[in-house]
Amino acid sequence: MSAELPVLTQFGTRLKALGWISDLLVAGSVATGDYVPGVSDLDLVAVTNGPVDDDRQAVLSSLHRQVDRSIGAGLQLGCVYVDVDQREPVQVPHPTWTHGVLVHRIVSAVTRAELVRYGYAVFGRAPQALFPAMNGHDIREAARAELSGYWAWAVRRPWIWLDPVIADLGLTSMARGRYALRTGDLLTKSRAIEQAAAPAWLVDQLRARRRGEDVSSPRLRTAWIAWRDARRTTRIARGRNSHLDQTT
Repeated sequence: MSAELPVLTQFGTRLKALGWISDLLVAGSVATGDYVPGVSDLDLVAVTNGPVDDDRQAVLSSLHRQVDRSIGAGLQLGCVYVDVDQREPVQVPHPTWTHGVLVHRIVSAVTRAELVRYGYAVFGRAPQALFPAMNGHDIREAARAELSGYWAWAVRRPWIWLDPVIADLGLTSMARGRYALRTGDLLTKSRAIEQAAAPAWLVDQLRARRRGEDVSSPRLRTAWIAWRDARRTTRIARGRNSHLDQTT
């Protein structure tokens, strides 16, 4: 896959030259085979030798700005930097370059599941050698945590669903979450669109946007559909409708 996306190899070369990054891993849609040029982000995880202190963060910010202006222009290349000794605890935040800024975020359990199931290394060790394996129960718990965490928070703020990006992401994330709770497996964003709890006209528009087409949906109606679906699904995650949860 990295041969199809030369930016990964070129970016990896720049990171490796820093001397304190041992591994660069591919996650997200590139790893799952669901990458759509111009639509999908490039989600990467780098493992560092030691903490990423203020000096290292400054170096990374400068490097990423250069990449975003050159080989990574328009690709939304993001990367989380994980200290090798802090890679297993899920709730530890790590320096993360995303959409032009450096923030601190955790490597979510869902991202970890994608890594160990589908991810691969641009250089260094394979994800499976760095992160624990995840079975069906683990994936169900990862989905439950994501639904009960950020998405439950979002449901309590109905106004944010007026953002078309949040509405689209919510519809696909709810479909992915329900699928994980039901099966103990992961679902790509493209496949999630086909299982979105939305009317046919909105599913058609979701497909079009996933293809990169400039198609808009009625803002208020879409926000209501997405928020209502999220409210129902987060209740499922909290156990109020446990019939979707199966055992392996």
